[in-house]
Amino acid sequence: MATEAIGTEESQATLTVDELAARAGVTVRTIRFYGTRGLLPPPVIGPRRVGHYGAEHLARLALIEELQHQGMTLAAIERYLEQLPPDLSAHDLAIHRALVATWAPDAPEEMSRAELERRAGRQLGDEDLDRLAAMDVLARTDADGTFRVDPGLLRLGVRLLDVPIAHETILASRTVLVEHTRSAAQELTRLFRDEVWGPYRERESDPEHVAAMKSLSAHMQPLVVQALVTAFQRSLKEELGAAFRAE
Repeated sequence: MATEAIGTEESQATLTVDELAARAGVTVRTIRFYGTRGLLPPPVIGPRRVGHYGAEHLARLALIEELQHQGMTLAAIERYLEQLPPDLSAHDLAIHRALVATWAPDAPEEMSRAELERRAGRQLGDEDLDRLAAMDVLARTDADGTFRVDPGLLRLGVRLLDVPIAHETILASRTVLVEHTRSAAQELTRLFRDEVWGPYRERESDPEHVAAMKSLSAHMQPLVVQALVTAFQRSLKEELGAAFRAE
């Protein structure tokens, strides 16, 4: 099936526009509109001039949806996406989306197993469900065959099912990331409160300053998220490079 192939080979364009729309939860018209605005790269044209889409398109649609949830306008989303490297993989886009989602987590949704597998794009065995539960992606409910799912973590969790790393290592990595990102969020909040919000309260009578603060508040979260992603990617590349050179 096309939806299974995309989970195992992210660069392979296997989805028709109708399948992509169903997987992403948007309309075909929306996909075509995003394409005309440059928010989505063009599809791969196959036999009979039929366009096919891959995991990168699906991940980019998820990121666009998340940025909309953050209250960004279409023009702001265009500017945000223009600043991203053009060759980001579906995995890289999923990381961006996951980090953006931490500012406003999706409300959990209750799903049947069939709906969960449709959203995941693959069949899920009992062991897969146990691993997703351990990663806090889902939880079983009292109703038989029904799960409470975190939509923001589902795509990333499903991708981790195929990573050739011990499950315990994945959970330990998650703990490290949660602890350090929480620490970074606390320090950034303190800095913003002391250096930005404090002076603002002292200048509330200045209309220009008030307008500048409103603009900053509307764009701060996506900007901080992109800064964190960029800094983390660079640091991780340097650390991994140093570790393997030392071997």
